[in-house]
Amino acid sequence: MTITLRSFGEADYDWLVDLHGRLYAKDEGFDETFGALVAEILREFLQNHDPACERGFVAVNETGERLGSIFCVRLDAETAKLRLFLLTSEARGHGLGKHLLDACTGFARQAGYARMKLWTHESHRAACALYARNGWTLHSSKPVRSFGQSLVEQHWSRPL
Repeated sequence: MTITLRSFGEADYDWLVDLHGRLYAKDEGFDETFGALVAEILREFLQNHDPACERGFVAVNETGERLGSIFCVRLDAETAKLRLFLLTSEARGHGLGKHLLDACTGFARQAGYARMKLWTHESHRAACALYARNGWTLHSSKPVRSFGQSLVEQHWSRPL
């Protein structure tokens, strides 16, 4: 399978909101507030992102089918935030997650950030294992009630 990473654009908005909403509802029982949060994040990105230091990546196969996404956004002058990292069910287990993670951290490094941070949930075990294998450190965990579920929220970071 040949994979290309391209920049996220307005035409990807509905697809990515729908994908997040469907996959997280099916896999984790998240309610509609999760899709609404993704929509809000993407609207903000489309309206205000600085292409010099923020980028959304969309992975596509040779037929143009979208397989996943990852975003690098500015948290502050020295810190990038990883957001909206997701793969379709079919794309999982083939190394695409590492490819997207490497592209995102590489972009953040080139943009001049000193470190990256992210927020996730403990239930995203495959993603958390990927972070741990690639230089990320878990800094905090706490039980929360989000998206209609009892979850354990986590905060990770890594130097660049």
